[in-house]
Amino acid sequence: MQNKKIKKLILGTNNQGKVREIKKLLPKSVKIQTPKNLNIKSPEETGISFLENSLIKARYFSKKTGKICLSDDSGLEIDVLNQLPGIYSARWAGPTSDFKIAIKKVYRKLKKKKINFNRKIKCKFICALTIYWPSGKYYQSQGIIKGRISAESKGSRGFGYDPIFIPNGYKITFGQMLFLKKSKIDHRYRAFKKIRKFF
Repeated sequence: MQNKKIKKLILGTNNQGKVREIKKLLPKSVKIQTPKNLNIKSPEETGISFLENSLIKARYFSKKTGKICLSDDSGLEIDVLNQLPGIYSARWAGPTSDFKIAIKKVYRKLKKKKINFNRKIKCKFICALTIYWPSGKYYQSQGIIKGRISAESKGSRGFGYDPIFIPNGYKITFGQMLFLKKSKIDHRYRAFKKIRKFF
């Protein structure tokens, strides 16, 4: 594997929430470009796991630009919904990436199952990261944080499903949590810890 520290890369995502969070995790010395800067659309995600989709994106953006790429594929798995939305987490938000739509869909599906919010609705956030070098070599890591679904959407911090996810050991959602706190416990941080050595 490459021993040289990475000094510049392209972030393999068009999700601006992810861009913001990954930038905060990377050392300030790393020069970052995004597909949005270069007007590159995201590839179709045809994988059957977060790791597969993360690799698809990393390989695609690296080949398109000739640069090292760091990509993220992440989502929410809810036990009683057979791990959905899972790899479809972003797709549930529709073509405009409106996660209010996705969150309503979660509650609609829970309601159909006659779920009692007095009991814990177990779920987890998963993040798969891939570093892909133009040589074709790559390295992957995965981070998981377990929690439960909030009885209602709370908080406007974060993005995606953050307003309905309460991590184990806490009483507030990621949407209510200060970024500084969230960024030291969440799935993205846990995945990044395993690849920090490359930076």
